[in-house]
Amino acid sequence: MATVKCPTCRTPVPWGPESPYRPFCSKRCRLIDLGAWLDGSNHIPGPDLDDEQLTRLSAPSVSANDELDG
Repeated sequence: MATVKCPTCRTPVPWGPESPYRPFCSKRCRLIDLGAWLDGSNHIPGPDLDDEQLTRLSAPSVSANDELDG
């Protein structure tokens, strides 16, 4: 069976159903990783968005079905 290293602590983790938190070794390591994304330590590089772009992204979108029901 293949193994991967836990992204948080580098412990080997079997890649299979016996490892419910894969690729992490534990719930603790999974939560540490989530916290790093939430506090900005982990991020995907790219340009910062201005206020107008953020507003457009947070506005609810109208689907084609909504337009037909109107």
